[in-house]
Amino acid sequence: MRLTLFTDYSLRVLLVLASRTESLVTIADITEAFDISQAHLMKVTHALGKTGWVDTVRGRNGGMRLAVDPRRLSLGEVVRRLEADFALVECMGEDNHCVLTGGCGLEAALRQATEVFLRELDRYTIADLVNTSPALAQLALWQPVTWKGLAQRPAAADRSHA
Repeated sequence: MRLTLFTDYSLRVLLVLASRTESLVTIADITEAFDISQAHLMKVTHALGKTGWVDTVRGRNGGMRLAVDPRRLSLGEVVRRLEADFALVECMGEDNHCVLTGGCGLEAALRQATEVFLRELDRYTIADLVNTSPALAQLALWQPVTWKGLAQRPAAADRSHA
């Protein structure tokens, strides 16, 4: 399964914002840190604002911040919301003209694999990913995570598999 670049960039923004709880982050901060086009990142941040996950502040001292508790936002929820579809092959899409449809098990196998993939992503929160990402510490943007004094959930790696 391959996620779109849009989802990739969105996840990066959410991770940075989850790691920067004490101050606003600007689009310029993120474009510089990740070498991402400002125009593309503006589309990403606009979409994240529409989901309610990100608050944006306009003006000279503006920027953005996470609007939700990162311990309650699952990776699976983000991927489901941002990916346009999960049609990995033609028979999974609406415009299906494959002559094998109904005669092979490919569609069922890929649908089941996609469901398992998304269920696994549901096990991880944005907070889990921040807590287990040493690479975030190397970014000039990074600050220690506090999440306003709330008890942090253990990292996903520390939880037993269901």
